[in-house]
Amino acid sequence: MAEKKIPKATARRLPLYYRYLRFLYEAGKERISSAKLSEAVKVDSATIRRDFSYFGALGKRGYGYDVEELMNFFSKTLNQDRLTNVALIGVGNLGQALLNYNFRRNNNIRISAGFDVKDELIGTIHQGVPIYSIDDMVEQLDLQQIDVAILTVPSEVAQEMANKLVEGGVKGIMNFTPIRMTVPEHVRVHNVDLTNELQTLIYFINYYQDIEKPHENEEEIDGFII
Repeated sequence: MAEKKIPKATARRLPLYYRYLRFLYEAGKERISSAKLSEAVKVDSATIRRDFSYFGALGKRGYGYDVEELMNFFSKTLNQDRLTNVALIGVGNLGQALLNYNFRRNNNIRISAGFDVKDELIGTIHQGVPIYSIDDMVEQLDLQQIDVAILTVPSEVAQEMANKLVEGGVKGIMNFTPIRMTVPEHVRVHNVDLTNELQTLIYFINYYQDIEKPHENEEEIDGFII
């Protein structure tokens, strides 16, 4: 990410901008206006210009934005120019689905190690990913220099696994359990509760059908699909 601090809402939109710019570049587009970008990613033009302003002059008046130049800038900003290895903790049904997916549309992120307690899984390779024992997790995280982990374990062991991840030097955890864990300040946790998201969606369908969709809704932004 950029060296200077930017608002969290802006930071959450950067991958969205990068993904669409990459799509445009692969489609042979050379430039795009803020209005066209706004229409595509469903973020208003003023917000896009404000987001971009944190990084200096990224566009030209009367020309718009150079797609390749802007894509490369956000690629570097998001560390897309280097490979990030991710650990998967828990190789159950959800874990298996994530292994099958393994960020296939992103060449810069990959699950490189899985961890589980089941004897029938330990020592096997799934989708090219070796599965280790939970007992070896701290050692392997340190050995493989893994900074990011995905947690898909039963709720009752979530905090225990988080403690092990911290001990292994992990700096970021994507938590798919409903438990809100306690971690040191230097460790960032993103909670992904699929049941909660679905219930929220159903609630909005039932009670907010006539309300205009807000541009600032982060869930809608994160759910953008090229």
